[in-house]
Amino acid sequence: MPLITPLSPDHDQETQELATFFNETLGFCPNSVLTMQHRPTISKAFINLNKAVMTNEGRVTSALKRLIAWVSSNAAGCRYCQAHAIRAAERYGAEQEQLDNVWEYRTHPAFSEAERVALDFSLAASQIPNAVDDTLKKRLNTYWDEGEIVEMLGVISLFGYLNRWNDSMGTTLENDAIESGEQHLGKHGWEKGKHL
Repeated sequence: MPLITPLSPDHDQETQELATFFNETLGFCPNSVLTMQHRPTISKAFINLNKAVMTNEGRVTSALKRLIAWVSSNAAGCRYCQAHAIRAAERYGAEQEQLDNVWEYRTHPAFSEAERVALDFSLAASQIPNAVDDTLKKRLNTYWDEGEIVEMLGVISLFGYLNRWNDSMGTTLENDAIESGEQHLGKHGWEKGKHL
């Protein structure tokens, strides 16, 4: 049972209109956003930040952004966000081979060196203490420009917020997210945990 009960999708009209963004990314409005509606200023600000962070202005694709989110959520241990990130990666065209082998991104041939360093950046930036160092900076600069690195860190930071929010709230996972989590992550031990 979640810490706070999500409100109805039509609780706040402005949030409802902004939340149509999630119909594309996930196919539903997440329970996390429905919970944020207890303070609509937070739900609206969050949706606008999410939209800004997920806008593609460089070579960081929508699919890669969602895989970055998955690595960040995996590092944080948030099963809710792991399921959402893998579902969004699936919906944004991540290759099936990448979805099936995301746990082995460092060695699996489905991932390019540029993608590997982006995912390594996500892992290092999501750890406590932070593990981003000069070696990783050099690797990042080999493949990505400064604006693209800002886009990646925007995703990592957004999911840092979401990981804390959803793990603390015990946000209930939606059926479609459960399905994606079980399909792509279940063979590696993913389960709903407290997000029942």
